[in-house]
Amino acid sequence: MAPKVDPQNLRKTFGRFRVLIVGRANAGKTTILQKVCNTTEKPEIYNAKGDKVCDMFCTMRRRGKHDITNEMVFKSNPGFVFHDSCGFEAGSVGEFEDMKKFIAERANTTKLEERIHAVWYCIPMDDHCRTFQRSEEKFFSECDTGHVPVIVVFTKFDALHPVAFGELEEQLIGLSQEECLKRIDECVEELFTSTGVLDRLYAPENLARPKCYVRLQSELFSPRLICLVCKLTWVIRDMDEVDTGCDTLLENTTFALDDKELCLCLVSTQQSNLELCIKCAIE
Repeated sequence: MAPKVDPQNLRKTFGRFRVLIVGRANAGKTTILQKVCNTTEKPEIYNAKGDKVCDMFCTMRRRGKHDITNEMVFKSNPGFVFHDSCGFEAGSVGEFEDMKKFIAERANTTKLEERIHAVWYCIPMDDHCRTFQRSEEKFFSECDTGHVPVIVVFTKFDALHPVAFGELEEQLIGLSQEECLKRIDECVEELFTSTGVLDRLYAPENLARPKCYVRLQSELFSPRLICLVCKLTWVIRDMDEVDTGCDTLLENTTFALDDKELCLCLVSTQQSNLELCIKCAIE
């Protein structure tokens, strides 16, 4: 079926593609947004009236005074608008209630240019023993995002590789590099499963359940992580071979959207993933 909206008029229909990004401090949220917009610069901040917020905002934000309605926009791709819900993980009831209210209002508003289109919930894996904390429990059990899809982003996923290596260290001696990588990958999957995070995210009693999830690598490690143990040189893998960018996130977000025209809006907004354009066209 042909789209109801001419692709050239998508921006006029939907405005900019708007994302609420949620997660604890140091979960890698800013890095994700920079990669999505293909930049290393900091975003510009605007209030709900469209006025640019002064530099003092950054200082206020670090002190915990944060307005979720403020918009983050990167010069490299102003077609994206981001909202950051930081604050409630510290236990602030007010911050959490503000976020619930924001989601309820922006998920259902009749003003298309103000509507949020997706929620990215970031969960870092650099402390896999504490993956699902009180902040995650509150969000997924109490926040109803309605038709707005939630995509869980497991950040810093490569932090599980050194843990797996430590558990298997003696067993890897004498094995080929290929076999080492296989054993490590298997152990990483076991570590991820043992967290029980997926069971808790998809619990039937949750008001919000992820439409999908992605696993992103951080850039905490050098391009080749080489471990010398008992004269064994073991290379985890080249960073080029893992998802250090956000193509997977953009692709999963695109196909998590129920509205086909909105899918086209996201595809036209992102500027770096030609393969996604092709996949969306085929779909």
